[in-house]
Amino acid sequence: QVQLVETGGRLVQAGGSLRLACAASGRTFGNYAMGWFRQAPGKEREFVAAITRGSFGTYYTDSVKGRFTVSRDNAKNTLYLQMNSLKPEDTAVYYCAASEVYSTTPKDYNSWGQGTQVTVSS
Repeated sequence: QVQLVETGGRLVQAGGSLRLACAASGRTFGNYAMGWFRQAPGKEREFVAAITRGSFGTYYTDSVKGRFTVSRDNAKNTLYLQMNSLKPEDTAVYYCAASEVYSTTPKDYNSWGQGTQVTVSS
């Protein structure tokens, strides 16, 4: 498995921007499709964005389309999530995850980071 560590979460005002990073180690980062998920208090973990191994494809949940951008730098073993026009409903713990398949389903991901808290104030 690949080890993942997220950074970049913090308190931000509505309308602001954040960039999350996910540093990978252990196995070859470029061999994995990657995803971002989030979990708000009292809610199930939900899919946010995914990217293919070679960055040829990306996919987003409808609520973040046009505001969030997922990217990766395989040379730096790092996944990113650029979040713009943040809303209070984006408040959650954000997780990065690695999968052998390009998927929006949490069960398809077998390596997870510990999460980073994003709080958006109104």
